[in-house]
Formats: sequence, structure tokens, C-alpha cells
Amino acid sequence: MTWTILILVIGILLFLFGGMLLPKNADKKPSAGNIVVKKSITLIAIILIAGSVCRLYMPYYLVRVNPIIVQEMINGMQEQQQAEKNKQIRKYVRSEGDKMMRDAPVLGNRDAKKTIYVWTDFSCPFCRRVHGELDRVMANRDDFRIVIKNFSIHGALSDAPAKAVIAANLQDPAKAAKLTDMLMTREYYTQEDLQDQSKLAENVEANVMKFAKEVGLDTEKLKEDMNGEVVARELRNVRDLAQRFEINGTPFLIIGEQAFPGAIPADQIESALDAE
Repeated sequence: MTWTILILVIGILLFLFGGMLLPKNADKKPSAGNIVVKKSITLIAIILIAGSVCRLYMPYYLVRVNPIIVQEMINGMQEQQQAEKNKQIRKYVRSEGDKMMRDAPVLGNRDAKKTIYVWTDFSCPFCRRVHGELDRVMANRDDFRIVIKNFSIHGALSDAPAKAVIAANLQDPAKAAKLTDMLMTREYYTQEDLQDQSKLAENVEANVMKFAKEVGLDTEKLKEDMNGEVVARELRNVRDLAQRFEINGTPFLIIGEQAFPGAIPADQIESALDAE
């Protein structure tokens, strides 16, 4: 901005006083060369003034007069970045899909060709909302499966349920799916549990075990598996993929060749499935 103002001042000075820079003839009659130089100085001055005024006015025009242009530019850049990101995700999912599913709980039709990968956290209200939307879609069609990638990002509120559903998948995939649905639709910790942070992890795990017992899982085996290598490997896989795909929060869905950060409604999920 400072340089623009300086150039504007120089342009104005050249326009007003540029002729004074030319040598004067004794007969006070300007030569042809001086006339050309003077016109050139005037032209340069006009260009400097016009360029500076445009440069100074443009931010005002974009921000105050027509800000939608800025928004359109931002949207265009974001769409371009998202398209490139989707391309990288698509390439990885096509080559590493089996590895992404290996230890993860799966909802819906396990044998379906269409797959939704969802990075989720049981303590995240938006994840609970998108789980409800996914349930609505599953009620209408069975041509897809949902691979749950438990992104444990809220500490004690996330760790036990994330580990439990991965471990439950080792015992019985169907029961793991039921436990996932239960943890997403019911409260697994209370305000009382939150009072004592030192015992929060212990209380949350105890509550999760009650749910696990309710769906018919062997809770002793479940506790053992929660601390085993398979669960640790899946949690590493979730974190590694989150870093690769630049996932900074939950929920995050990959449907076919598209990525969706944030909770999306059932009709958008269905549209993405139909496009796959």
C-alpha cells in the first residue's frame, strides 16, 4: 500500500510538473524533441496515476462494493483443493481398501461393493447426528457397507468406546455393530462421571462394559482384546490415514470418490452412493 501511494504521488508530480524537467530553448519555442518527451512524460504519469488508483480502489471494491467476488474466488480455490484431495483419497482407497477395512467394525451389508468410510468419535455430537443419517439410508437400501474408523480424539470420553467396538469385532462382527449403534444412540457417561476427572476413564469403561454385556459380548475377553495388538494396530491405522487425508476433526466421510468433512444429511449420502 505504501509503495502504491508513493507511485501515485510521483505520477501526479510528473503530470503537473514534468514539463519543467525539459531544457528550455533560448527562443522559448519548444523543439519537436521536447514535445515528444513531454507527451511521453505525461503518458507515463497518466499510466502511473491510473494504475495506482486502480490498485488502491480494488480492495475497497472487493470488500465493500462487491464482496461476492472475493467469496467466489475463495469458493473456487476451495473446490479446486477439495478436488485434488479427493483425487489422492480415491487413489489410496482403491489400492488400500482391504487394509483400511481389515480390523475395523462394519455396519450394513458387509458383502456390498459400495463402501462408506467414516471417521467418527462416540463423544462427538455431530458424529451421532451423521450416524442417525446413515441409519436412515440403511433403512432404505442394503447395497453399501459402513466402515467405522474410530478416531479417538477426546481422551477418556473416546478411548474406551473406540477400543471396545474394535475389540468386539474380533468376537462377533454383528455384536460389534450393535455395540456401535448403542454407543452412538445412548448416553454412556453421565454428568456425575464428569465430576471426577481422575476416575473418568475408569467410569466410562465400566459403562461401556455394561453395554457390551447387554449385547452379549464376553466382557473379560473384551477387556483383554482392548489392550491387544489388533486394537492398537487399527487405532494407528485410523490416525495414519487421518494424517494422510488431512482429517482434523469428526465426522469425516469418504463415499466412493468423494470426501465429506462434517455431518451431511441422508439425501446427500444417497446421492454420493448413487454416483459411485
